[in-house]
Amino acid sequence: MADKLHFDLVSPERRLFSGDVDHVVVPGEEGEFGVLPNHAPFMSVIRTGAITVLNDGSAEKTFIQGGFAEVTPEGLTILAEEALPLSEVDAAQLAQDLSDAREDIDLANSDEEREDAIAKVAKLETIQAALG
Repeated sequence: MADKLHFDLVSPERRLFSGDVDHVVVPGEEGEFGVLPNHAPFMSVIRTGAITVLNDGSAEKTFIQGGFAEVTPEGLTILAEEALPLSEVDAAQLAQDLSDAREDIDLANSDEEREDAIAKVAKLETIQAALG
């Protein structure tokens, strides 16, 4: 059996994944990086985007927002402020939510409401881009 990387993905709500995989691609603060078995230890802040988990010829993507990644001799752990498996996203609902969020920008009654709406649009656009 080939070497595998132990990978854990945790958000405040739940543990989304724990197991052995071939490779994980992470959107780090300074750019995407890949982690393979026996990778050198390091830590990175995560930027909003999608992680890709590659295992046995398949790829699974998960949207993540905020948090950090830690590579140790035991494997990779990602502690994300928010995580959502893209397989759980309804593309039609996402498009509607994005349209509504864009309208919210124009309807905002305060700078705070406008900033919140802009942040929501950015998040939804990132999820939509990750879906392809």
